[in-house]
Amino acid sequence: MATDAPPLARPDYALSDSLWAAQGKVYLTGTQALLRVMLMQARRDRAAGMSTQGFLSGYRGSPLGAVDLAVWKAGERFTQAGLRFLPAVNEELAATAVLGTQRVESDPERRCDGVFAMWYGKGPGVDRAGDALRHGNAYGSSPHGGVLVVAGDDHGCVSSSMPHQSDAVFQAWGLPVLAPSSVADLVEFGLYGYALSRYSGAWVAMTSPSEVVESGSTIDLDLIHARAATWLAADAVAAATAHAAPPDGLHYRWPDLPSLRIETRLADKLAAVAAFARVNRIDRDIIVAPQARVGIVTAGKAHHDFIEVLRRLQLTPQQLATAGVRVRKLGLVFPVETSSLRDFCQGLDEVLVIEEKAGLVEAQLRQLFYNDAVRPRIVGKSDALGQPLLSATGELRPSRLIEALAAWLARHDQSLDRHEHVRDFTVPELLSNAGDAVKRQPYFCAGCPHNISTRVPEGSHARAGIGCHFMANWMDRSTEGLIQMGGEGVDWVSHAMFTQVPHVFQNLGDGTYYHSGYLAIRQAVAAKANITYKILYNDAVAMTGGQPVDGTISVDAIARQVESEGVRCVVVLSDDIGKYDAIRSRFPAGTEFHDRAELDAVQRRLREMQGVTVLIYEQTCAAEMRRRRKKGELADPPRRLFINEQVCEGCGDCGVQSNCVAVLPHETPLGRKRHIDQSACNKDYRCAKGFCPSFVGVTGGRPRKHSGLLTARRDDFLQRVQALPLPAPHAWTGPYDLLVTGVGGTGVVTVGALVTMAAHLQGHSASVLDFMGFAQKGGAVLSFVRLAADPAALNQVRIDAQQADAVLACDLVVAASADALQTVRHGRTRILANQHPIPVAESVRKPDAELHLAELLAKLQHAAGAERVQTFDAQSLAQDFLGDTITSNIVALGFAWQRGLVPVALPALQRAIELNGVAVATNQLALSLGRLAAADPAALTAWREPSTDEDVVTESLAALIGRARVHLSAWQNAAWADRFERCVRGAQAREQALNDDPALPFTQAVARSLFKLMSYKDEYEVARLYTDGSFQRALHDQFEGELQLAFHMAPPLLARPKNGQPPRKITLGPWLLPALKLLAHGKALRGTALDLFGRSEERRLERQLIVDFENRVAELAASLERDRLPTAIAIARLPLTMRGFGHVKLANVALARAREAELLHRWDPARHPRPPATAAAGQFKGIAVVGG
Repeated sequence: MATDAPPLARPDYALSDSLWAAQGKVYLTGTQALLRVMLMQARRDRAAGMSTQGFLSGYRGSPLGAVDLAVWKAGERFTQAGLRFLPAVNEELAATAVLGTQRVESDPERRCDGVFAMWYGKGPGVDRAGDALRHGNAYGSSPHGGVLVVAGDDHGCVSSSMPHQSDAVFQAWGLPVLAPSSVADLVEFGLYGYALSRYSGAWVAMTSPSEVVESGSTIDLDLIHARAATWLAADAVAAATAHAAPPDGLHYRWPDLPSLRIETRLADKLAAVAAFARVNRIDRDIIVAPQARVGIVTAGKAHHDFIEVLRRLQLTPQQLATAGVRVRKLGLVFPVETSSLRDFCQGLDEVLVIEEKAGLVEAQLRQLFYNDAVRPRIVGKSDALGQPLLSATGELRPSRLIEALAAWLARHDQSLDRHEHVRDFTVPELLSNAGDAVKRQPYFCAGCPHNISTRVPEGSHARAGIGCHFMANWMDRSTEGLIQMGGEGVDWVSHAMFTQVPHVFQNLGDGTYYHSGYLAIRQAVAAKANITYKILYNDAVAMTGGQPVDGTISVDAIARQVESEGVRCVVVLSDDIGKYDAIRSRFPAGTEFHDRAELDAVQRRLREMQGVTVLIYEQTCAAEMRRRRKKGELADPPRRLFINEQVCEGCGDCGVQSNCVAVLPHETPLGRKRHIDQSACNKDYRCAKGFCPSFVGVTGGRPRKHSGLLTARRDDFLQRVQALPLPAPHAWTGPYDLLVTGVGGTGVVTVGALVTMAAHLQGHSASVLDFMGFAQKGGAVLSFVRLAADPAALNQVRIDAQQADAVLACDLVVAASADALQTVRHGRTRILANQHPIPVAESVRKPDAELHLAELLAKLQHAAGAERVQTFDAQSLAQDFLGDTITSNIVALGFAWQRGLVPVALPALQRAIELNGVAVATNQLALSLGRLAAADPAALTAWREPSTDEDVVTESLAALIGRARVHLSAWQNAAWADRFERCVRGAQAREQALNDDPALPFTQAVARSLFKLMSYKDEYEVARLYTDGSFQRALHDQFEGELQLAFHMAPPLLARPKNGQPPRKITLGPWLLPALKLLAHGKALRGTALDLFGRSEERRLERQLIVDFENRVAELAASLERDRLPTAIAIARLPLTMRGFGHVKLANVALARAREAELLHRWDPARHPRPPATAAAGQFKGIAVVGG
């Protein structure tokens, strides 16, 4: 066993230290940093003898989507620190509330010396709040207050309607702008911003791009305290700079509005900003070179991108200084501090400005030196000849900077030429194959109301809006477009004037309605537009974490409000419409109430009405409902649904009806079926409407908790783990980059957080950036983890092109995406790939969607080298040995740690799990399981019971025939099985005579298709499959307790079609099982004159399909040739797509026959003429259509 790890550097560290520790090093996220700014400012004021309070207000939105959650998590301690939080209705009103806090100091009735305030909002929120922010800055701050305006900029348009850069608009409004480059900067610059605001009377803006505020890292509080201690107070600033405020001061006062004095005051404030910055410098010289001829000025996040490029080019600060290159980092990017910049640029021929997006600093430098007789060339976004140099679009990264910077440095001094390193840090060429089509696309949660509410009738169109429901855009729901928050539907007001389209539906979330959307409805009414607003009332803001809507809002209040605005009709739909019976008097007269099942009919009627109508679809957010049930705030329905996989056809109609990601594909010996993931199911029950008799309601039971194989072998397991060797210690020569990929909601972010916390506890530096987007809806998650023994080695937080030392691929689909693969360097990066098939959302809509795991794995092997890719199955390990898959990502972490891919000490990692505080014992066990699987897989294999099931994919023909004979004999009799085998053997003889391929693909296709056709699920067969014992075994394997069953079926004698619609399913009680037992014996009547069920159109069709296929096989076999084999196989496989029951099956048969006609024309054009055009799959709307 290797030497034990050294003791933890921070054994007493607690997660709460991120906010409450007064000194030392802490690990915190960008969001926590904003709260820490306010907490530290409160402490600083108390230490200075001031009695101030703090005020925080804004509106959530990525990358600032969790500020309110962080405040609520801080709890009473936040309030006890003298801080108040107001979740605002929208960004504009938040800014107005902040303005009010600056009046306190001049109020003779005040209860404190002043209020320092912080406003926050994402880029679009900055735009929306522009008027209020301008007015606030014009009014000013108070001397003992101060205002910090935090803008969350999404430079890469990852989770916004458009990319944003807020510093330019702040400049236009006269707000000074700070540009932090890291989490540590957020804290230091935030404190600096309050000091600057108090001195100048200005509101101070601080940009917070995604890669800064959504990251987490280790920061040194003592260093921040030391720097803040050097800042001069107001009197000292005035004395040192000879700056004098105007006679009436710079701070908040009335009356100055409306007046031209506003412009004068703004100019005076900016002059005060310049004076403050001149003596309290937030800008820093990074490389000092007295004899330099060129200089580089950096700002914001781009500074760390620049430093990283130097590291990759193997250039040291001393080498740059020797070659005559100066470097300065700006913290205040507007207005730039001119005196120090003039000193910096003295004697320089050229200055390169490196900053994000458009050139804010670059333009100011040009303006600064334009009139000078001797001045440096200023380059950045363009070179000296006006040609593009550094990109002004997208996100700046080291890989997007390195080529231009390397060329610029080499041009100025050949000793700096490092062009040979550039290729190693640019985006590599990626393998393209069938895996390209597989995407981990975000989707609605299981049971999400939007699964149903966003549907529109055939022939109608809907407009998307801000919120989770935007994802309807990629779900084949005739939904399109996006407009700014609060403008929903107003674009249609004008569009409608110039089109023949008579009507649209507009989706509008309840949060957006309360934020500003009601104004759009008012405008639509005023314009007399024909539009139906679908107000999706879900009682939570799910997209940013499940926060409540900021204020009191109810369905009846919305109904009254829109009715008072003049809408023509108000309709309420709900999954529990009966709850409104007792409160209908609260609604406007004429309000209609309907069950959500009537959505289609209601929408068809509303689209025919003239004017504005409103449909309020009320159903609680599924994720929020799940949280409330766990907390005991909401009753947890005792009913669950179960799919009898023996009966299931795998047609996917349950997915069409529910659009639910908890209904998953499941591979079985009888083909791909569907099963319900009970851990993900939120009990919406809509899937039971799938036209299929396989759904069973289970009441009184609970999902069975499987103990796992470790339960009986725990002592042996722990002894083996204790004896495992430790991986060799990591040699720290620079940063270590670990990319963790996986599926949103499965704990990928937790893995990254555990590793970074472990590094922090060990005394190392660490950072993490979680790239999620809509990941909380099951989309892709990439957690960029960067570790270093020396904090100077960590620059940018994102792992850039070809920089990953290791990839922990918890999901192959995400790992094989371009965003992940571009971090891989061939021959360097080690990849540990979990090859467990995790279904993608596409399988909800496409029953036959393939993951192409082999092709995805090939992508990884091409990128890293086959020898550097290892595979394992985390879910199988977790399920078999721990009883469920919930800890699979921690198992993967343990596996990766044991293989040396996670260079943190084991005690530190174990302590991080303890600090996380969630299922600590189970997660520690999972970590150990992963370690043992990596070091001694033979031990775990020996504990597993050998499987007796043959892999259906590689099943031999003999095994297939044997399995089919057993099943068909039970279906009818041995003669029926003999008929099957005769046909298959005939095809086999012909194919064997044709070639020596032992796989016999044509015969396999014939066997599988004929097996399916001859075992069609009529009433007798469904009855047999419910009563032969397999159903009971499967049910009790999944549930425990006293089970009460209900069967969701559409018996032909009880469920009749109405108005051209398919039969509606009904619920039948447990008495059905004895009746089915009796019915199963009726198979002897099958095909006889006494077979009443056999007279239906569906049964006659099923019998005819068998005869047709037998004839088709004979035709194909008679003229089978080597070059015609692929077409013959395609024809032979078509019956496998004829899945489903009733109208679903009829639709799939029609499609299969149309496809067969095309293939037969290719097979024998003379005998089979070209078929006429047929309906495409998309025309069977509302039906699960299986592709050929």
